[in-house]
Amino acid sequence: MAIRFSLETVPHREQHSLAHSLLRDMLKGFYNIDYSENMTKKAEYGKPYLADYPEIFFNLSHSEGITACITEDRECGIDCEKVREYRPNVMKRAFSEKEREMIDNAAESERDLLFFTLWTLKEAYIKAMGKGLSYPMDEVEFTFENDAVTSNITDFEFRRYIIEGGKFVIATAVKIKN
Repeated sequence: MAIRFSLETVPHREQHSLAHSLLRDMLKGFYNIDYSENMTKKAEYGKPYLADYPEIFFNLSHSEGITACITEDRECGIDCEKVREYRPNVMKRAFSEKEREMIDNAAESERDLLFFTLWTLKEAYIKAMGKGLSYPMDEVEFTFENDAVTSNITDFEFRRYIIEGGKFVIATAVKIKN
């Protein structure tokens, strides 16, 4: 798995270009491919793919102050977020009861980071599957033990990266090889 991220703060309209710049650098560096955006096609639910390179998978993400990219030889997803105050209403419809309890029982100073860690893991998984936000997010459940991420989803490997002392979170989901 290869991931790259940038903490460059760019205007919202430029984040898309920055994400594709990361992808361009990764495809050139790892696969010697000269990438341009017109090389991508979109699957049924809008997930982009490289039509001429079906063996290479990628995913992009950006949020305020952070942009991330993943490339892999199997289905993968990435999500990144700037940690900010979480919204309990989002938690009610997107998190399992066990995850809601985990956040409610966390120290107040840890709740925002925990919320966005769970959120990015869910988003990375949904993006890896290519199903879009129609997928019921509360059916995917995560727990943590030290640095390990465990889930009720057993055919993907999940990782989380806490950046800048908890200012940003990146999560990845990569399909496990058969």
